[in-house]
Amino acid sequence: MKIRRFPVITFAACFMLIGCSKLTNENYSKIKIGMPFNQVTEIIGKPTSCDDVVGVKSCRWSEGKISVSVNFVGDQVILHTAENIR
Repeated sequence: MKIRRFPVITFAACFMLIGCSKLTNENYSKIKIGMPFNQVTEIIGKPTSCDDVVGVKSCRWSEGKISVSVNFVGDQVILHTAENIR
C-alpha cells in the first residue's frame, strides 16, 4: 500500500504559515510615524485592503480578529492602530 504524502505536506505547510503571522505585537511596535509604506509592508506584509481619499491612504491588515490600520500621507505613516493584537 502506497501512502500519498502530498496532502500531509500541504497540510503541514499551511499549518506553519498560519502559525507564523506577521501581525504580532512585536512587529506592530516596529511601525513608527514617518515610516514609508514599503517599510511597513516589509514588516507586516501586504495589506488586506487600502483606500485613498484626498491624499490620505488608509490601509488595513487583518487575520481573524486581529487587525492593524495604518494611515499614510505622502507615503509616510501618520497614524497607526491595532485591535486584538498579541
